[in-house]
Amino acid sequence: MPISKRLAAEFFGTFWLVFGGCGSAVLAAAFPELGIGFAGVALAFGLTVLTMAYAVGHISGCHLNPAVTLGLAAGKRFPPGEILPYWVAQVIGAVAGAAVLFVIASGKAGFDVTAGFASNGYAEHSPGGYTLVAGMTAEIVLTFFFLMIILGSTDKRAPAGFAPIAIGLGLTLIHLIGIPVTNVSVNPARSTGPALFAGGWALQQLWMFWVAPLIGGALAGIVYPAIAGSDKDE
Repeated sequence: MPISKRLAAEFFGTFWLVFGGCGSAVLAAAFPELGIGFAGVALAFGLTVLTMAYAVGHISGCHLNPAVTLGLAAGKRFPPGEILPYWVAQVIGAVAGAAVLFVIASGKAGFDVTAGFASNGYAEHSPGGYTLVAGMTAEIVLTFFFLMIILGSTDKRAPAGFAPIAIGLGLTLIHLIGIPVTNVSVNPARSTGPALFAGGWALQQLWMFWVAPLIGGALAGIVYPAIAGSDKDE
């Protein structure tokens, strides 16, 4: 598949992840009387990945996430020379998704983007008041297990056709665990899109939501092959 088509798939896939996942948080989480709450937002993020995995997985691999791209490269499932182009497409897609969400959200009286706009944060900007150390630990561990799920379910020895379901449910579980801690990133592109619109503290804290997921993803890329061996093994 030509790189241009794969990058386009990553752009649209990451757009959908941010628009769908962050959109559920901004527009629907606390909607009067009918709000979907944390559980609904967690499910929305899982559904965005599940649906896009079936839609574009056969085109680009449906990474939608710089940490996933790095983890797959570390696990020798993706060429290192294509990491940067994938990252660029993912970030642009995330920003575009956040931009459309901003246009919709700002159409309601009283909308205040500085309130957070589904941005990730720690310390006073953590939903539950969790510290930087707690937030970084959560992001590293949750991203690590997200990549373990991805690497395991897409292993050639795994049952075929079910990977998107496992990955989507895995991301749902990750959000059920981590929303109170950091609003959950496990995805630097997802964090970057909303932070650019929220500005201020969201941009100041954005570094952690690049560093921690990339560490977790890279670690999983090293650990999974070490315990599972090659998918060419009998």
